[in-house]
Amino acid sequence: MCDDHTHDHDHRTHPAPTPGLRAELTRRGILSAAGSGLLMASLGGPALGAVSTGATLATGASRTSRLTRGTTLLHADLHNHSLMSDGDGDPAAAFGSMRAAGLDVAALTDHSTISGNDLADAIAAGLPPEVAKVGGLTPTAWRRTKALADAADEAGAFTALRGFEWSSPLLGHVNVWFTEDYVDLLEAPTMLTLWGWLQRSPSSWLGGGGDGIAGFNHPGREPLRFAEFIMDRRVREQVVSMEIFNRGRDFLFHNWSKGASSPLVACLNKGWRTGLLGVTDEHGTDWGFPEGKGRTGLWVTRHDRAGVREAMQARRFFATRTSGLRLDATATLDGSTARMGGGLLGRGGDVRIDLDLERDAEWRDKTLHAQVLRPGPRVPEVVHVEPFRPGRRVSFTVPMDVEDGRWFVVRVSDPTAVNASPGPAGHPCNDLGVAYTSPWWITPV
Repeated sequence: MCDDHTHDHDHRTHPAPTPGLRAELTRRGILSAAGSGLLMASLGGPALGAVSTGATLATGASRTSRLTRGTTLLHADLHNHSLMSDGDGDPAAAFGSMRAAGLDVAALTDHSTISGNDLADAIAAGLPPEVAKVGGLTPTAWRRTKALADAADEAGAFTALRGFEWSSPLLGHVNVWFTEDYVDLLEAPTMLTLWGWLQRSPSSWLGGGGDGIAGFNHPGREPLRFAEFIMDRRVREQVVSMEIFNRGRDFLFHNWSKGASSPLVACLNKGWRTGLLGVTDEHGTDWGFPEGKGRTGLWVTRHDRAGVREAMQARRFFATRTSGLRLDATATLDGSTARMGGGLLGRGGDVRIDLDLERDAEWRDKTLHAQVLRPGPRVPEVVHVEPFRPGRRVSFTVPMDVEDGRWFVVRVSDPTAVNASPGPAGHPCNDLGVAYTSPWWITPV
């Protein structure tokens, strides 16, 4: 139930998929009978646990970090829709399209609103499609999502995930992944009840989502902003993400012009420990191909569902709007080093930040800015700006004091272009966001 439904597809900048596949895989209904079996027969993959990628991108950086060892970069889109809620496309084509577009990890996350029961299944069968879309996922559609994800999943080559988007028109939307069950607004109408469901065991008599992880979607688009990001410590470790890029929009200052604070500041200052995602939130039929909407880079130890989940829970990922981008970053304080999404111990001092960003040869002539964001009361403070060029390791030092806040984020920006959703006049982040690391958290000792 998205009230911001657009289909802005510019095919001129799409990366080239494996020859001959795109025409087959992006046409609605062509995979209805065969599902993803066609794709799996066409694109082979290595054995379980090996790390490789999906279809080859025409451009893009190496998947190996200059800073760290033991992980490989996977390109992911964790938020997509189909005809099973308010999307336009046949869900049987979704995973095949995303793999053909060069994604390594993809999720189908249709809306969960008021149809999470068997009665809704029976009623939906006789309703016009427009009405059924408002109702969202039914139990039958939820089972179908699992079947499609399982058919498309190929450990070592392509990771397909089932999820759902709990969708309140006032409170906001929350994605949930890896659960066997799902919940709708009739069973969980508030943030308290949603978090209660998320922390309950799925084997309890009420059921629950204790086997899953979750994240805040397009934060601030809905007016109540998750009850102003009210903290529930029962699920803090399970709520792993917040979208910062969605459909090409940078949500850093979303609704600032209407008097709202930065969603990033509101979320992290409440104590949530969320990494930052980029997603397409696709509602069309061209899953994976549109350039510029949003992608996530996951640093995994293995290319399968377990490896993806581990990276998400470790917050070892970054947000971008650019296909083929590699971003890795570490921070060092008092001799201890942590990657993005990790924690540092200390009360402050000089923090050394090491950055590795690359895409392709054309990007090496660009001058980008690495902006270090720290807590502010309503918007983040930018405590350092480091100009750099992609394709080489960048190091710089920033003095920090834990008394000024316990988190920081690196935002990579293009100073020659503007942020379409700016914050206060003169703020350094009023330029165009290219990527965000997940935060680091400082724990005083």
